[in-house]
Amino acid sequence: MPAVAALAVAVLFTAGCSSAEGTSLSGDPSESATAASESPIPSPTPSPTPPYPTGASGCHDNKGWTAQESRDWVERFIDTPKENYDGDEVNVISLPGYNGPLCRKITVQVEFWKLVYGVADGADGERLSDGTQPSYYFDIRRVKRVELQADASSERTIAVPASLYAADRSPCVGALLSVTVGKPLKSKELPEEVEVGGDKDLWGRATVDFRSKRVADYELSEPSAPQVCSPDGKPTADPADVPAPGSQPIDPYPTDLFPTPDVSLDYDDIFRSPTP
Repeated sequence: MPAVAALAVAVLFTAGCSSAEGTSLSGDPSESATAASESPIPSPTPSPTPPYPTGASGCHDNKGWTAQESRDWVERFIDTPKENYDGDEVNVISLPGYNGPLCRKITVQVEFWKLVYGVADGADGERLSDGTQPSYYFDIRRVKRVELQADASSERTIAVPASLYAADRSPCVGALLSVTVGKPLKSKELPEEVEVGGDKDLWGRATVDFRSKRVADYELSEPSAPQVCSPDGKPTADPADVPAPGSQPIDPYPTDLFPTPDVSLDYDDIFRSPTP
């Protein structure tokens, strides 16, 4: 909250009152009066304008907001589970003056998606056991959708689907949360690829490329052990028995040939003396 500077005025007086004969009332020699001094009065510090000031109607006029402005507002004031400290929930925050309330409600879709990962056809057992990164595919389907009319007039809490976020869910199953402005996401707006163990943001969340500019926020809960999944998304082994991709060192020279099996060097050509 903006701090309001307190005003303090200090006035110091030092004066002597003398009698008509030039002696003080106490009988001591009169002393010349010391002029009263006054400290400077600080100027009032104006309160900063809140990001979303309210008018006479008690709300912030967001008429004429672009889709980008609405999306930016939603992104700042809806927290996904990893942004919360109290539990696995989606929170809609209310901070009067800082996020509204808005005069016009914004339609927001909170959608939970189930991802089932499988190893792409053609991957063999050795490819999985030597720690190399296999190729995956995923199947995506909506599990839950909640539509909000958000204006920051009150706080909202949305629980995540318990089974989708259960600690004992299949190692081949991941969960994707999307927060979208406007209508529910269409299939053509969903990501075509979801990278396993890819780049992370400041919150430790994996990067997902949606094919829509309406997505204000998202969060991916990755599968715990996709390396054990069959092409149809079923676990085929105990994750403890199959190393995670990239966890094992890979021999760059798997044969005695140097430097690699698909490259050979003719040393006679390299070291042969140039023809005169």
